[in-house]
Amino acid sequence: MKCKKILTGVLAGLMTFSAFGGVQAATREEISAIKVTKAKHFQYWSSESAAKQKLIDYIKDVTNKRSQNFIPVEDRIAVFDMDGTILCETAPYYFDGMLFIHRALYDKNYAADKSDKDFALMLEKCIRTKDFGDKLGSSAPHQASVFAGMTEAEHAAYVKKFAQTPVDGLRNLQWGEAFYLPMVEVIKYLQANDFQVYIVSGSERALVRTLVCDLLDIPTNHIIGTDIATYAAHQNGTDGLDYTYTKDDYIVRGEFVIKNLKMNKVSVIAQEIGKQPVLAFGNSSGDAAMFNYTITNNKYKSLAFTLLCDDTTRELGNISAAEKMKKSAAENGWIPVSMKNDFKTIYGDNVTKK
Repeated sequence: MKCKKILTGVLAGLMTFSAFGGVQAATREEISAIKVTKAKHFQYWSSESAAKQKLIDYIKDVTNKRSQNFIPVEDRIAVFDMDGTILCETAPYYFDGMLFIHRALYDKNYAADKSDKDFALMLEKCIRTKDFGDKLGSSAPHQASVFAGMTEAEHAAYVKKFAQTPVDGLRNLQWGEAFYLPMVEVIKYLQANDFQVYIVSGSERALVRTLVCDLLDIPTNHIIGTDIATYAAHQNGTDGLDYTYTKDDYIVRGEFVIKNLKMNKVSVIAQEIGKQPVLAFGNSSGDAAMFNYTITNNKYKSLAFTLLCDDTTRELGNISAAEKMKKSAAENGWIPVSMKNDFKTIYGDNVTKK
């Protein structure tokens, strides 16, 4: 019974919220409607935020044609991590991990194989005890396995449905609405100043597309994430060089390929974007390589911003992790963003910690 505590609590919360006619956070429509075309339009940042001011000063400088730091539109590239940077991260675990647990253990229409089920039970225990250790290095293959054979449309529908699940630990918030409003403003501000925004996430690429693209007006080809293999429905294990897509084929999901973290983020940015970013936003050691790649030997003025998970009142912060990241920022020349002090609100004032 203990192993079911987290998911049953979440499902019970969904029933409770539904009974009251929905949650009270900003809806996806309201998030999508956020506009920041000028610096004075920021609403969700503290007026004293040094990090916000550094970004505003930077944008003013690099978009000024008379400035020696002017950056042509085609080279205005900004990369963002997703989990913990623009989306709620550990409540009580990453969205993709919670989705995997639900699929492997609680989806009555799916029977997980023993390996995936055992791993999901182990992951759920780790979440409950907050004792992860080195147990989770092989999580991505399991997360891919439970959705193998689905079409992308089927997978997107599954993600959208799960995104209606309440975030455990926070009142009045669903996963699909759990975006940091101040960071949404940053993205909208950059877009208004002709920046190309890319999401470079450790979460699976198709999942990120489903959560982010329509909401934040980001093209699907600007999403970079952990990758899985895809196949023609009738390929049946035949090598791609020996198989031709047929008129009655369609694409289905396959096995895990590569986890998009640390140096892998830099490699895939170089491969898929083909240009060095001038702005990078992240929140963890998994983003360090991307930060340093952005600000090292760049022909343009460049900055890296790292969020500190230091808010334990409005969010499920981790002070020791925040202090560690703050130290790394000082050592590497990254700009720290305090969620506690720089954000006037995170999800909206009606979202509170349980």
